[in-house]
Amino acid sequence: MANLIEVLLRDKVKSLGNRGEVVKVKKGYARNYLFPQGLAVISTKDNLLVLEREAKRLVRLESKTIENLKQLASQIEIASCTIEMKANEEGILFGSVSPQIIIDALAKENIKGVTEEMVKLESPIKELGVYRVKIDLTPDISATCRLWVVEESEPHGKISGDNLSEE
Repeated sequence: MANLIEVLLRDKVKSLGNRGEVVKVKKGYARNYLFPQGLAVISTKDNLLVLEREAKRLVRLESKTIENLKQLASQIEIASCTIEMKANEEGILFGSVSPQIIIDALAKENIKGVTEEMVKLESPIKELGVYRVKIDLTPDISATCRLWVVEESEPHGKISGDNLSEE
């Protein structure tokens, strides 16, 4: 058993332990894998103190991040976004509303930090109307945005076929 060494895990290692645990491993495993990958350090008092300080810093950072995400969720709940899309006479869109279009509409409302993976569409939006779109910021924090899909208005000065008179 003289071939074992105590190491302090800096990260979760599958089938070995979690961050902050002191475990005994073979010297070769520590020297050839754990140390070069930055997954562990030799277990000393100094290393334990460093890891404790780092853990406290991470807890503060995580709580600040969660607070920011909760504020973002409340902004999303209040927001009412309007998306202009081309549609036919029956209100069927030429195309569909993608998560990126929703993100761009949220950005116009000064809501930033939402990614495509966070936008959860139950089904593709292919008609004009009012929709509620769920946005999962984390597995625990989600919000619902009101989305108005309206017909794109014609730019000023554009001549359409209806405006031409026959002479």
